[in-house]
Amino acid sequence: MKAFTKITALVAPLDRANVDTDAIIPKQFLKSIQRAGFGPYLFDEWRYLDHGEPGMDCTNRPLNQDFILNKPEYQGAEILLTRENFGCGSSREHAPWALEDYGFRAIIAPSFADIFYNNCFKNGLLPIHLPADVVDSLFNELTEGYRLTIDLAAQKITTQSGREIAFDVDENRKYRLLNGLDDIGLTLQQADEIKAYEAARAKRAPWLFAD
Repeated sequence: MKAFTKITALVAPLDRANVDTDAIIPKQFLKSIQRAGFGPYLFDEWRYLDHGEPGMDCTNRPLNQDFILNKPEYQGAEILLTRENFGCGSSREHAPWALEDYGFRAIIAPSFADIFYNNCFKNGLLPIHLPADVVDSLFNELTEGYRLTIDLAAQKITTQSGREIAFDVDENRKYRLLNGLDDIGLTLQQADEIKAYEAARAKRAPWLFAD
C-alpha cells in the first residue's frame, strides 16, 4: 500500500450529497477481486454515455462532457471535494479501489458512510471529514487549478490563501497510512514473533506438523 505523508495536489469538486458506492463503481464491475484496474470505470455511469462492462477499453467510449472529471482542468486531480454521506449504500471495497486506482489520494467531505470510511484507510486513501460550513468555504474558494496541501503528520490542510484547517484522524489509522501498511503489512511487522511462536508450537505438538 502506498504511504500517505504530505501532498500538494489539484482538487476536483463533486458537488453532490449521498454519493453511493454503486455510483462510485457500478455492480457489474464487482466480478473481479483484483485491486487494480478499476480506475477507468470510476463513476462509470456518470462519466460515459454508454453502458460499461468489465474489460471494456474506455479510451474510445463516448464521454459525458458535463461530468466534472471529464473536464480538462480537473485531469490529474488527487483530492476529491464532495458533500455529506459520501460512500453510502453497499459495503463494496471496490469503491476505494476504484478511487485509488484513478489517482485520488484524499477525499474531503462533511461525513462518510462508516464502512466506506474504514475501507479507505485499508486501501491507502485518506478520508477527511470537516464541518459542513468549512466544506462550503472550500467549494466557494475553488477556482480552476485550485490546489490544497494535506499534511497527515501535522493533521492539517493548507489552502492556497494560507489558511490552515485542522482535521482529526485516529492514531492507529494515521500510523498505518504514514507507513503504507494495510492489514497484511501490519501483521508482517510481527513476522519474527510469529515464526518464533510457530517454531515453539512445533516442538510442543510435533504431530500437528507431520507430513
